[in-house]
Amino acid sequence: MVRFKFLNGLLVIDILTVLLILIIAFVPNQIARIILGVPFLLFFPGYMLAAALFPRREGLEGIERLALSLVMSAAVSALIGLGLNYTPWGIRLVPVLYSVATFIILMSMLALYRRAGQENNPFISEFTIRMPNWEGRRLEKGLTVVLALAIVGAVAVLGYTTMNLKPGEQFTEFYILGNAGKAADYPTVFYISQGGVTGVSYTAGADKVSGALGRVKLGIINKEKKPVAYTVEIKIDNQSENIFYAGNSLGRLEGIELQHEEKWEQEIAFAPSKAGDNQKLEIMLYKNGEIDEENTLELWVSVREE
Repeated sequence: MVRFKFLNGLLVIDILTVLLILIIAFVPNQIARIILGVPFLLFFPGYMLAAALFPRREGLEGIERLALSLVMSAAVSALIGLGLNYTPWGIRLVPVLYSVATFIILMSMLALYRRAGQENNPFISEFTIRMPNWEGRRLEKGLTVVLALAIVGAVAVLGYTTMNLKPGEQFTEFYILGNAGKAADYPTVFYISQGGVTGVSYTAGADKVSGALGRVKLGIINKEKKPVAYTVEIKIDNQSENIFYAGNSLGRLEGIELQHEEKWEQEIAFAPSKAGDNQKLEIMLYKNGEIDEENTLELWVSVREE
C-alpha cells in the first residue's frame, strides 16, 4: 500500500477549468481544447456535484465516485444546454463554456465548505494505492472490470481522435440584407427616365422610393481559418456594373481583408444601365483574386422606363 499527498482534486479541476477558458480565449489550438474540453463537459461537472452531495471521501469508493461523476456530468451538461436554448445567448461556445465553468466552481466551493467541517486540511488530498480486494460478489467484480475497461477504451479513443484530428470545414459566409436590414425587401423594380434611375421599389408592387440607386447591405464572414482578401463584383445580365460604396463609384469593391472569424458588413448600392424585365443581377465574390462560384448571390430586377 502506497500513500500520496497532493493538492485537493477539486482545486485541480478549478485550475484546469480556468486554463481551458484561457486557451479558448487566447490560444487557437484545437488539440489542447479537445484534451481539456472533453473532461470539462463529461467529467468535471458530475465530479463536483458528487463531491458537494457526498463530501466525505469515504462516503463513496473511487470507482463508484467515478461512475457517478460520468453519469451526472452528462445530465448536468445536457440540462445547462437545455436552459441556454431558451435564452438570448443560445447554445454556443462562449455561453456553454462560462455556464458550465460557473457550475463547476460553485459546486467546488460548496464541496470545500462541507469538507472544511470534517477534515483538518480540506485543500490537501491523500491518495492510497493498494492491491485490489477481490472479496465480494461476482457481480460487483464484473462491474468493476467492465467500468475500468470502458474508461481505458474512452481514453484510447480520445487519444486516437486527438492525434488524427482533421481540420474543420473552411468556408466564407456571403449574404445580402434588404432595405430594412433583413433577408427581405430587396430592390426589385427600377424606374429610369432619360437614361438615369429616378426611383426604386423594394418589393413587388410596393411604392416607388425616390433615388438613383438600389441599396442593399452586403455581409462577409471569414471562416477559412486563415486571412483572406475579398473582392466583390456586380453584373446585371452579364454586364459589369459599378458598385457605389462610401461615396465612391467602383468597378470592383476591393481591399476587404479579413482575419479568421472577422466580419465585414456594409451598405452598397448599384444602378442598372438598360431597361428590361427580369434581369439577372449577380453579386460575385473573389477570394484572394479567384472567383468563388459557390458564393455568387443572385437577384432578379426589372427596369422600366417612365
